[in-house]
Amino acid sequence: MIRKAVIPAAGFGTRFLPATKCSPKEMLPIVDTPVIQYVVEEAVASGITDILMVIGRGKRAIEEHFDRSAELEWELEAKGKLDQLRQIRRISNLANIHFVWQKQMLGLGDAIRCAEAHVGSEPFAVLLGDTLLQSTSGTPAIRQLIDAYEERRTCVVAVEEVSRERVSKYGVISGEPLAGGKIWRVDDLVEKPAPDEAPSNLAIASRYVLTPDIFATLRDVRPGKGGEIQLTDALRLLAHASPIHARVIDAIRHDVGNHLGFIKTNIIYGLLRPELRETLGAFIKETAARL
Repeated sequence: MIRKAVIPAAGFGTRFLPATKCSPKEMLPIVDTPVIQYVVEEAVASGITDILMVIGRGKRAIEEHFDRSAELEWELEAKGKLDQLRQIRRISNLANIHFVWQKQMLGLGDAIRCAEAHVGSEPFAVLLGDTLLQSTSGTPAIRQLIDAYEERRTCVVAVEEVSRERVSKYGVISGEPLAGGKIWRVDDLVEKPAPDEAPSNLAIASRYVLTPDIFATLRDVRPGKGGEIQLTDALRLLAHASPIHARVIDAIRHDVGNHLGFIKTNIIYGLLRPELRETLGAFIKETAARL
């Protein structure tokens, strides 16, 4: 059973400067909840009980968010704001959350290497903290990968279908579908291919289940552009040596790591709130008609 997850959250978030000068991008709110809390809740809903966050300089706010705040709890209790009190206490009890520092920003593969001592010899989940996956089946996205791992016992990569025009923005898998078409046997991963050269239209979707042999493979990966260690390069080496698989996820990806994606995600999640949907929907229609 997979019980551990790693959430890399050490990046500088330069796309959102100046907002991220002193506040982590992972703490930017979607409506009223930090992005990273949604990611943690996805992991917890999938059966994960132990989460390691890989953080860097300026990320203390993440630690504080998932810790208890006695002063705030006392204040809410004294003012009779019991619903908010329950919300705050729930955050600190979501899972056993630990932190490790990535001392240099050397890429996603390096961030995963920072988790080796904590993960040990167990398979584990990886959830990137700047992407939300809204399930369309009722099963959280990372749970779908865990189920695939339990069937195949290999590394499993989340993928989604994208248009040919968009494949150059993502890593794309090469392989063949197995029975049912939801799971693919992967023989290669291609980073940002040209549309006419892409082996498929299945793009990597920021969720992984990895086996512990990924750590030895990461040590063999040569640094790429900017001196970074890429997880995709390690997965390519694994795919050439032994089977790995991909799961076509039943989910809608919301990329909150760029301005437009962040704004769109706030609108979508706002419309999902019963108390906001009617008023927000009317505002959007009125504004669109006026502009």
